[in-house]
Amino acid sequence: MAFILVASCAKVSSPSGGLKDKEPPRIVKSEPVSGQTNFRDKKITVTFDEFVVLDKITEKFMVSPPLKEKPVINVRGKSIILEYDEELKDSTTYTFYFQDAIRDLNESNAIDNYQFVISTGNVVDSLSVTGNVFSAYTLDPPENTLVMLYKDPADSAFITSIPDYITKASKTGYFRIDNIKEGIYRLYAIQDNDNSKNFNLPNEAIAYMDTLIEVSSARNYIPPLPDSLKIKPADKTIADTIVLKGDYKLILFEPEKKMRYLTGSSRSSQYKLLYSLSLPPDTNDFEIIIPGAGRDSYFIEKNRNGDTTLVWLTDSSLYSQQQLSTIATYPFTDSLGNTIQKQDTILMRFLVSKPARGKVKPAPFRVTSSLTAGALKPGQNIAFTSTTPFRAPDTSRIRIYELKEKEKITVPYRIEKDKENPCRLIMHAELLQKRNYLFIADSAAFGNLYGGQADSTGTKFIVRNNETFSKLKLNINNFEGNRIIQLLNEQDKILREVQAGKDGTTEFSLLDKGKYKIRVIYDINGDGKWTTGDFITGRQPEPVSFYPREIDLPENFWADQDWDIGEKNVKMVKSTPKAGSRTGPGR
Repeated sequence: MAFILVASCAKVSSPSGGLKDKEPPRIVKSEPVSGQTNFRDKKITVTFDEFVVLDKITEKFMVSPPLKEKPVINVRGKSIILEYDEELKDSTTYTFYFQDAIRDLNESNAIDNYQFVISTGNVVDSLSVTGNVFSAYTLDPPENTLVMLYKDPADSAFITSIPDYITKASKTGYFRIDNIKEGIYRLYAIQDNDNSKNFNLPNEAIAYMDTLIEVSSARNYIPPLPDSLKIKPADKTIADTIVLKGDYKLILFEPEKKMRYLTGSSRSSQYKLLYSLSLPPDTNDFEIIIPGAGRDSYFIEKNRNGDTTLVWLTDSSLYSQQQLSTIATYPFTDSLGNTIQKQDTILMRFLVSKPARGKVKPAPFRVTSSLTAGALKPGQNIAFTSTTPFRAPDTSRIRIYELKEKEKITVPYRIEKDKENPCRLIMHAELLQKRNYLFIADSAAFGNLYGGQADSTGTKFIVRNNETFSKLKLNINNFEGNRIIQLLNEQDKILREVQAGKDGTTEFSLLDKGKYKIRVIYDINGDGKWTTGDFITGRQPEPVSFYPREIDLPENFWADQDWDIGEKNVKMVKSTPKAGSRTGPGR
């Protein structure tokens, strides 16, 4: 199963002076020749015109059809020797893929996409299958994806057997399986976490075609394999500018998690304990207790989904301990697939630093706010956040003034805690557009539950006018059914989303100048969110598509765009023109 690399320990270097070698190794001979028929030997030797090494051969080398045991590959000077003990199938064409693993010793110039082909029959099979693999939610090409063909039409073969043909998709998602025998096949893709060459782990991302595919000479034909001794290296500058589009589109998805278990626990600070579950609880909740501690000595915070729980320790007799014993009760899937309540004792450790001699200065308590940019959007509240839970703020030390020439007018306000996040406060005040304001918080106005006090601060800000913002209107058509329209930034972060049940207009207002992307989720099941696929039940992931280009909005602008969403799972090459065909200044 292991690859063996044999090389001399002596260092070989290029002579000084002269032009740098930029050419990859050239093949001078091979035994047998690539394309040999009626081959029955168990050894292949390829010799080059210079010393070679193998780069990440374990990751890059592949045989199609796969062998049960990987061949052993040795490097001996200018030759690579491939050996195996397994009996090859009759009348079968085998392709040994090296990708760019073969490189020269001195400059590491690689032979791109090197393949060696032999046949155990009278002919070399010459058919092919091409296509592209895309990640289901982003439609970007996934990494380290294997593409497989199975002669067995049963879906179970993907789980129980290795494929009949295999290749690795490129970084662009394009794949091509060559030297295939005519026939009917199933087509799959997988991110093979355990190198088993089949789908046997519940968290492996997979893709599959709903229908059988036919491989025949009428559909695709590869010319006879050229003599490998005369192959010239590909021109990288040309290849990198070409986007290859294959015959089949595979949408890769990670199956929905079904196993319930505790995924992790940690204590990142002396005050905070964190527990996470693989899935949000349903009828069985997550519970945590600290033996010997009263319930008033800590409080529990859960995220919106319920799959993450934070325990904040408020009693110094607890958080000063370097090791705490906690008891967690949580939903767990047993070996029979039943959900039970499991109980674990979990030790939570945190090394509390010993104080240095002399007076110890407490760690500063820092507060950030939405006033950092010096401007608020109309109707936007002022939010304050910290890394530890707030105590009640001292409002006698907090003021807001409207600034009018030399006059300061006090603005009434109220502050309340975020109901879902104890590390966030929200200030409500009636703030008007185009007005200038001053926010002042004296020292100790804000503090946390552990005695930390915030420094004094003062910030001038303005409430921006509607006219400084842009608006995007989308006229969406050509799909019957529920859809979710998402506004994304350049990093694909979701800024806003709108749900709609039919064709029509969708608007996004109060947009800052910048570049935006738009994604539509075809909400087939109508649950208001994107749903992944399920291979066992034969359900594909819900399709998505992207607006054909980025939309570049300047300040004080409105854009009116038509969008035909009839074709699913489409993402065009990124471009950034100014906002589209019907645009104008803001109104």
